[in-house]
Amino acid sequence: MFYRPENGHGLPHNPFNAIVAPRPIGWVSTQNAQGQSNLAPYSFFNAVAYVPPQVMFASTSAKPDQTDTKDSVANVRETGVFCINMVSSKMQNEMNATSAAVARDVDEFDLADIAREKCQVIDCFRVAQAPAALECKLTQIVKIQGDNNFVVFGQVVGVHLKDDCIVDGKFDVTRAEMLARLGYQDYTTVTSAFTLARPTT
Repeated sequence: MFYRPENGHGLPHNPFNAIVAPRPIGWVSTQNAQGQSNLAPYSFFNAVAYVPPQVMFASTSAKPDQTDTKDSVANVRETGVFCINMVSSKMQNEMNATSAAVARDVDEFDLADIAREKCQVIDCFRVAQAPAALECKLTQIVKIQGDNNFVVFGQVVGVHLKDDCIVDGKFDVTRAEMLARLGYQDYTTVTSAFTLARPTT
């Protein structure tokens, strides 16, 4: 099968959503200038650089109570900081609950009964039970093609790791039981890993 996206695919569901998979989920916690917290999952998320460490997440729609985007991007615009919380399969229901389209004055930590802790470097909360969390300072927000498509880039200025996820000096994603997005309404859990050394020449 071949199709041009502008002409449609003819399938019951958009296959593009499932082709680039699995995708890590960035559970983005932010707060606005008044200190109101927000927590939302984004599967258009990844690390983009080692030195200095940098990450990105993309928001692709808007809410009626925001001007041109969703609460996470609006809050980052106001404060210049955000935290990426990695999602364990043990918290899949809580993560899913925070994906609901609710009013901007709703605190998703409270909505999904999620324990929070203050970040160390930035003024924001993080998910207390996340296997890892990345405190980030905004470097740039890039408007890309499409009415409400924004990519948020941040430099990682603080890293939290659950002690029981560190095995033999490495962060163990299988111990963390990381959740990943497959597309549509499908997810997977990282339960196994293998080592593949790069060529030396």
